[in-house]
Amino acid sequence: MHEHPQRPDFGDRARRLVAKGRNQWRRTRARLERLATPRRLRIGAGGPEAPDADDPDHEIQVGADGQAVLAPRPRGRALLWLAGAFALLVAAIALLIAVWDWDWFRGPVARYASARTHRSVRIDGHLKAHILTWTPQVWVTGLKIGNPKWAGPGDVAQVPSLTIKARLMPLFAGRLDLPLVEVDQPDLNLYSDAQGRANWKGDPNDDKAAALPPIQRLIVRDGKVKLRDVKRKLTLDATVNTSEDAPGSGRGVFRLDGRGSLNSDPFLLRVSGAPLIDVKRDQPYRFDADLRAGATHIAAKGQIDKPFDLARYHANLTVSGANLAKLYDLTGLAFPTTPAYQATGLFSRDGQTYRYQRFSGRVGASDLSGDILVGKRKARRYMSADLVSRSLDWKDLAAVTGGTPAAPKDASPALQQAAQELKASGRMMPDAEINLDKLRSLDADVKFRATAVQANRLKLSRVNLGVKLDHAVLTLNPLSFTFAQGVLDGHARTDARKAVPVTDIDLRLSNYALQSLLPLRGGAPPVTGMVDAEAHLHGAGKSIHQTLAASDGRVRFVAPHGEIRQAFAELLGINVGKGLSLLLNKDQHKTDLRCAVADFSVTGGAMQARQVVIDTGVVVSHGSGSVNLRSETMNLRLEGQSKKPRLLRLWAPITVKGRFTHPQVGVERGAVAAQGGVAAALGALVHPLAAILPFVTPGGAKDVDCPALIAGRLPPQTAPAKGR
Repeated sequence: MHEHPQRPDFGDRARRLVAKGRNQWRRTRARLERLATPRRLRIGAGGPEAPDADDPDHEIQVGADGQAVLAPRPRGRALLWLAGAFALLVAAIALLIAVWDWDWFRGPVARYASARTHRSVRIDGHLKAHILTWTPQVWVTGLKIGNPKWAGPGDVAQVPSLTIKARLMPLFAGRLDLPLVEVDQPDLNLYSDAQGRANWKGDPNDDKAAALPPIQRLIVRDGKVKLRDVKRKLTLDATVNTSEDAPGSGRGVFRLDGRGSLNSDPFLLRVSGAPLIDVKRDQPYRFDADLRAGATHIAAKGQIDKPFDLARYHANLTVSGANLAKLYDLTGLAFPTTPAYQATGLFSRDGQTYRYQRFSGRVGASDLSGDILVGKRKARRYMSADLVSRSLDWKDLAAVTGGTPAAPKDASPALQQAAQELKASGRMMPDAEINLDKLRSLDADVKFRATAVQANRLKLSRVNLGVKLDHAVLTLNPLSFTFAQGVLDGHARTDARKAVPVTDIDLRLSNYALQSLLPLRGGAPPVTGMVDAEAHLHGAGKSIHQTLAASDGRVRFVAPHGEIRQAFAELLGINVGKGLSLLLNKDQHKTDLRCAVADFSVTGGAMQARQVVIDTGVVVSHGSGSVNLRSETMNLRLEGQSKKPRLLRLWAPITVKGRFTHPQVGVERGAVAAQGGVAAALGALVHPLAAILPFVTPGGAKDVDCPALIAGRLPPQTAPAKGR
């Protein structure tokens, strides 16, 4: 064990104090005897003057021989004897302290510490003290601090040797100022259970950082720290050392090195700092920290503003990783699943408030900057953030909800696997379940704005989101997406206080360009115009897919006006001759899209068509069918009526079937076959020319009352009967 060169020789000091006390007592006793003995009063040449009548300590008395004498007053003698007794008592106490065996205090001190900390505290070695100095010093060996009862048997700390030196004068002012703390081979076994209780804390609900008193010189030799955090699935085995080289030598440093695992990922931690000698309270202490947990890397270069107050520090912090959600294991904050990320900013702690300010970086292919604050509000953990992206990649935003069909190459393995499974299933809506524990662990107020969006098929240009989380109730308001033409506005609310979250969705799409929905054909969009839509849904589920699959409500699409290529309009009425002729000739002529409405009621995730009407300048089409949100499939049927006479018109409805991701447009074959059978019969029984009659339509369909249809005043209509 390390020898302490500064530790005093208590035996030699005791002998010197005994000798000093004996000499002092002899001088005091002689003075008391002189003062207590009456003296003859001589008045005359060379003699003392008569004492002042106001002298409080002496008086003139007549001795037995008739001579005047100067004698101490009775009260003065009492004070002198009292002073002598006090001096004797002080000398005795000093002597007792010098030669006292401090090991006698081990039991009382340990019992007092046990009562204050609510755990077993033992001193199995020795207890020594030197207190007759301006810097009292205590030396303890074999110190052991046990676990609280809930943590089971064992010690949270074992300290073979501990030396503490304190300044005396600050103690009278109630302050603890330590010129020296010296620890040899401390062994800490830290444990935190699934409920978040920590064996190194007296109060399980106290999450305040340690605020140590000022330490001018801290020496730690061969320290060991073992940490096991069940809740965060973290294990750490670290060593702590400080060297004693003087500042400027380049060798004196504080160093903590540890390795372990975090949620099955390798975990490495390294913290280094300036020499812990000549540390001043009014000067900051600088440190470097490097942490790696799997693909997550955190590097910090900062300072503790007032050593050793660990509740107040700041650092330049760089953080990177494959998935922001992985930070939950380190921070306890619920971040969404994301592609790879990187950010640099100023991190600071002030008590229980943490800030990551003026950070900038990237998430996937998108830039991201802003400020994040984490603290407490009404005894709950609280996070607020103001985030901005000036170049948002739509795939990265979709990845946050788990909805991207193709994850970026640098995405996390979990995100890539989820994206592959989603693509293989042929589904569009994400099925990643909400982590209820994360959602219930904190409150939040987050603002996100994307001032520009990279080129995308939806022509999305700006995003504005407001996220509030209050006691497991998540609100998205505003929920706003701005397109090159059109805006999607609304709000959503998820109540996650129950076992299965309940969600309400209210969305409105205004003035969205129809040509953005349909790809170009022959150099020009087949349909132009604006579409409005609204969705009001209520459902329960742990994912977006589960919620929509069990939802009830209504969905409605309205196109109040526009234009459609006449070739496609003719085909809506299966006017084969006219439509095919226009297509084959690449005719770009358009006709009016007078109005179009698709109105669905939703029950248990099944969207049933209440009214589907498409009114063009040449054809009116009525539709029916359903859309299944659970299987993400559709089965729709459109049957048109021509407004003008047409040759070669098939009495066959158009069908739209299949999955959302791969819809298939076709013709109902049974109706075409029946129409061909009628034509064959007429040709055989009547006249060969009569065979063309089933393929001829005189037209005559009427325009729809579009204002009434759009306003919802028309009753649901059914498609015309076959053959009309």
